[in-house]
Amino acid sequence: MKTKIKKEKPKAETSYRSSPTAKAEEPQMLKEAALAYELDEAPMVRTQIYLSKSEHDFVQSEAARQGRPMAAVIRAFIDEKMEIPESAWINNPLLAPPADDDFIGPEDGAINHDHYIYGCPKKWMKRKGKWVETPPLPEDYYTNAASAAAYDRMVEGKG
Repeated sequence: MKTKIKKEKPKAETSYRSSPTAKAEEPQMLKEAALAYELDEAPMVRTQIYLSKSEHDFVQSEAARQGRPMAAVIRAFIDEKMEIPESAWINNPLLAPPADDDFIGPEDGAINHDHYIYGCPKKWMKRKGKWVETPPLPEDYYTNAASAAAYDRMVEGKG
């Protein structure tokens, strides 16, 4: 003998939008999606990107700091990069080869560039044919000329 299974009537679904507090309860995802349509800009193309954990954490913290969605922060970064004129890359004297073809810069010009450009103390020194980090500056380096001179001689390998 077969038994009949009673089918329950489907319950009336409550509409998410019918709730008076629906706007306040919208998830963050919906707010992000709606933001794209509230702006008077060209239509956007939906895309998906993979971020490393550190990249994701950075964008998330920037979004929280600015009070904006992550997507808006990423778009702002892209817009900022797009604003750099092409001439910055083409006509940049810092990216050009030296004017003097016979110019030979210092051997450590690349790794100690802050020293040669800004006058900072060198971060690397050559010892026995290998580049090693310079020791920390003495506490009185900036206030005692003799201490600064002794440290500089030591870094240059002259003392």
